[in-house]
Amino acid sequence: MAFKAFTQTHVYEKQAAPKDKDRSGIQCLECYDRHVYIGTKDATVQHLILPSATNGDLSAGQSKTREGRARKLGSSNQVAQLRAVPLFNHLLVLWDRSVTALNMFSLEPIPALKKIQHVSLFEVCDSLLAAQTACVHMVTSSSRRKVIRIHVVGVDRWEVVKEVPLLQDPVALAVDGASLCVATSDRYLLCDIETGSSEELFPHNHSRQRVIVCSVGRGEFLLNGPESLGMFVMKTGICQRPPLQWPQEVVAAGVCFPYILTLQPQVLSVYSMVDQQYKQSVSLSGAKGLLSTSDGVLVFTERDIFSLRLVPFEEQIQTLVRHKRVEEALLLLDGVQDRRPLDSYKELQKTITCLAGFSHFYQQGFYEARDLFIKGELDPREIIRLYPDMQSGLSEDFKSQLDQGNQGWDLQVLWQEDKNTFHHYLGFLGDFLRAVREMEQGLKCIKEVDCALLRLYVEVGDTENLQQLVAFPNECSLDHCVPVLEQHNRFFALGSLYQSHGNDTDAIKTWVKIADGIHKDPSCSDVYGHIVCTLSHLRDRDVVWEFADWTVQRNQEVGVQIFSRRPPDDPIETQDVLALLEKYPLAMLLYLEFLIHDLNSVDERHHNRLALAYVTQMLQEEEEADLRKTRGKLQQQLWESKFYDVSTVYERVKSTILHTEKAILLGRTGDYSQALQVLVHQERDPQAAEAFCCRAAQGRDSQFRQTLLLTLLQIYLSSGDLASAAVDLLNNNPQFFAAEKVIQLLPHSWSVQLVSQFLVGSLRETLHQRRMARLQKALSQVELLRHKAIWTQASKTKFSVDKGQKCKVCQRDLAEPQFACSLHGELMHTSCTGLSSS
Repeated sequence: MAFKAFTQTHVYEKQAAPKDKDRSGIQCLECYDRHVYIGTKDATVQHLILPSATNGDLSAGQSKTREGRARKLGSSNQVAQLRAVPLFNHLLVLWDRSVTALNMFSLEPIPALKKIQHVSLFEVCDSLLAAQTACVHMVTSSSRRKVIRIHVVGVDRWEVVKEVPLLQDPVALAVDGASLCVATSDRYLLCDIETGSSEELFPHNHSRQRVIVCSVGRGEFLLNGPESLGMFVMKTGICQRPPLQWPQEVVAAGVCFPYILTLQPQVLSVYSMVDQQYKQSVSLSGAKGLLSTSDGVLVFTERDIFSLRLVPFEEQIQTLVRHKRVEEALLLLDGVQDRRPLDSYKELQKTITCLAGFSHFYQQGFYEARDLFIKGELDPREIIRLYPDMQSGLSEDFKSQLDQGNQGWDLQVLWQEDKNTFHHYLGFLGDFLRAVREMEQGLKCIKEVDCALLRLYVEVGDTENLQQLVAFPNECSLDHCVPVLEQHNRFFALGSLYQSHGNDTDAIKTWVKIADGIHKDPSCSDVYGHIVCTLSHLRDRDVVWEFADWTVQRNQEVGVQIFSRRPPDDPIETQDVLALLEKYPLAMLLYLEFLIHDLNSVDERHHNRLALAYVTQMLQEEEEADLRKTRGKLQQQLWESKFYDVSTVYERVKSTILHTEKAILLGRTGDYSQALQVLVHQERDPQAAEAFCCRAAQGRDSQFRQTLLLTLLQIYLSSGDLASAAVDLLNNNPQFFAAEKVIQLLPHSWSVQLVSQFLVGSLRETLHQRRMARLQKALSQVELLRHKAIWTQASKTKFSVDKGQKCKVCQRDLAEPQFACSLHGELMHTSCTGLSSS
């Protein structure tokens, strides 16, 4: 069935003798509730009573329209207009250029209201204040003068309160509140009833029969504009709606929100004010005019009256939805809500919005569909159920509220026949579920949403989103999701799912099987590193210890991080860790480094074990190519640590080839001579011996370094084959040797030329030191002179010491004859001068 905004009912047919057929035809109508008033060509007013409607449908009534009273106003002239005033039970009639007041029910004249003569047009102003003020306003157009009069109408009186002059005679007018829209023979005007001001709108070229002015409500009027356009004009003179394009032969128009009805001789057309589109047509042969009512319009011909009643909006919307015109349905729903609120508006809006979303969905308009589904608060399960293999994750108590079965079947077929297009639908599902996951509509069924997302990510191979889903808090059902992950070899994600549900043991067991090759899952390239990272942050100690041995055994260097990279507020007992690492020397060494360098341990046992661990590693790996890094760490430990036992370490290295380390240890005991002997005679490394002197002298005075170097020189000179080393030592350190002492030690066989470089350097250093001493002395003398000058200047100043004079520093009395004065003239005890900031 096609969409209908109005239903047509024939409500009355006027009977007449053939000879009176042309004289008694219907000329105008008025309606209030079930009361209809007919004005005829032969000056008669007829009262009709419509049958009671059933659900708004007149045709459902069992009785027919009843004729009430009729009143003959005269022998000739047609009744031009009828207007009811229910507040006073008045019926105002324009006949023979006069306005007469009749009783609405008896049609008897109201004696107190005399005729208003010379009227060509009139309208009654509807006002919400009419009942409070016990009066209404009426506008009349004079048939003799170019003027509009404003009347106040009461129950037994009416009087003119204002006149508005015009340049031309009105041919049509309409009133809305205090606003009056007037059409003349060639233009439209707006008038304000209260102020009397007028404003020209736009010209027209219509004949008198084609001029249309009607009130839309809320200060808006509909006019028959130029070029066959129905123009909407506000009382402010502006247009807020696009114009309607309607036929040229329109003879009348009416408003039944949200529709505009236009009448042509053979047809009535219906347009929407919401989208300005044509909606319906009704064939009406010989139609002459129409009258807007509260729920539709009445259309009349010469003999017949037809009622076009507005179809209930819910029914209109449902019809549009059935015809898949959901966008129109949504526009209609939003358009009528402002003026005619529907009790079920919110739910109806949600339903239609979702149906509009489905319309875009099946046309692959995924962006629009997602926004409409979210706006309509669609239950995500309505989408999930459409996808093959996704229904298994839905709860048994879910019942779909939307009839989308046939289209859902199309998606099933698409899955089998067009994988590429179906892949786009899967992408939409992911976008939509991610968007609603944190919204109220998604939280209501979060378990089904998360299960669907997990299966979707597995199906499309979206490893990144899958891992993000299972690694963070989620509501995935283990019973549903574990088999899916196992079936697709997604064991790494399975472990993360276990972990997010608080099952750390099963999580790490699953990852261990991947690392051991039992499970195949290429999605994670470093599952072992992930296990280490997880254990290092895990607060469940039992789980950590359960997998600690496997972790360290697999890779000592990395595995020890489960102990060394733990949060500071959750350390593991050190002794327990050391006990475990006894069989893993590299892990032990790294853990000891962590204790000492990172945790700043001062435990002698830790320092001893680290030094011995370095020694052991050096001795075990002496066959390997590069031991410089380990040896550097050992030497640094021996030099810098203050907490190891020197004798314990020395006992371990004294019988080894680690001569440099032995020398360092001997130096730590103060036996520098023996340490240098080891470096010179056992290590046979003069550079190491010289470096030892420099390192041992750090933080000591220059005299100590001179002593060490002189001791080393004596060792070189006592060995006949180390003369070149002795010369190099002298040449490299001339500033630290006294030439006179060196000359006494040198063998007599050495020539001056052999030690000339040292002598020159030593003399230069001696000369430099003497000059620096003189310069320092001169600077000191200058400073002394400056102080003497200040003292001399100060000594010439007289000071007055009164009784009770206080010391500036200690605030005690100056009772002794000796006192001091600062540069600022402040007096103090001589004993307080050292405490003064001056």
